[in-house]
Amino acid sequence: MREPSRDPEAILRRVEWTVLRRLDGVLHGDHRTLFRGTGLDLADLREYQLHDDVRHIDWNVTARVQTPHVREFHEDREITAWFLLDVSPSVDFGSEAVKKEAVLVDFVAALARLLSRSGNRVGAILYCAGMELPIPPGAGRTQVLRILSRILKRERAGSGVRSEAHSGAQSRAQSRAGRAASAGPPPGMTDLGAFLRGAAPVLRRRSVVFVVSDFVSLPGWGPPLLSLARRHEVLAVRLFDPMELAIPDLGLVVMEDAETGEQLLVDTHDEGFRARFQAAAREREESVRGTLAQAGVDALELSTDGDLAESIVRFADLRKSRSQFAARGGLPTHLETRS
Repeated sequence: MREPSRDPEAILRRVEWTVLRRLDGVLHGDHRTLFRGTGLDLADLREYQLHDDVRHIDWNVTARVQTPHVREFHEDREITAWFLLDVSPSVDFGSEAVKKEAVLVDFVAALARLLSRSGNRVGAILYCAGMELPIPPGAGRTQVLRILSRILKRERAGSGVRSEAHSGAQSRAQSRAGRAASAGPPPGMTDLGAFLRGAAPVLRRRSVVFVVSDFVSLPGWGPPLLSLARRHEVLAVRLFDPMELAIPDLGLVVMEDAETGEQLLVDTHDEGFRARFQAAAREREESVRGTLAQAGVDALELSTDGDLAESIVRFADLRKSRSQFAARGGLPTHLETRS
């Protein structure tokens, strides 16, 4: 697998040239479609939730669709954005030339620079074996480089994952099929719920929060994500690799859990195994998407074989279309994209 650059300056220059220039050309400078706020310009409509301010209810839409809806607005002041970054060992996986980690780095570089160059402040909190010290919000290009440097220079135990290893819960579901239910979680497993609960007190003012993860985690992260979304505008950025969804016929391979190091020799030529693997992948997909929907969090899904700029533009277009759709009397309450 090709080793990506570990130089923050080189990465940021590349992203500025290949991603930000394209975003500027396609979005025509209207990057506000990615975010919501409490300003004066109407941005979106969505179903009322228990934590919402009743003063934001749109009574015309509510009467038309017979379900309470609230208005959201474009931000009319500086934005504070936080990147909650799951950099646990499972993001080291990539079946081809690009790892999930590289997608994470490019996304953070693009969005942090997009925000900071307009005077907005960006901060970050990383999770590896546990929650690390936060990078306080700051503005400017130097702040983006500071965040990228922290991601790239972190020390990670067991980061040398073999290229044929699978990082997701699919491989764990196969390798632990016979494990007793009372055995408990193995050491080294990502606990995204604990990360979100630990990050919440750090985010003191209302912010735009990007939760960037492959969501390979112990269960139970839904409630803290919902709690976070009640106070902030939360966007889930989900990283995935196509081979995590369906494994090809590769013959005998060693599958390794990237987080626990557990290994299993499997015969991918066996159609039954591939079918079980795909079924486990579908089950995990439904679980993750269902949890995000229950939390009311929009999801931008980024693949290791996708185009980052196209995915971001598609996400912005879908959010804009949803707002227009709501004005005509209908509204999907949850948004997902897949590159």
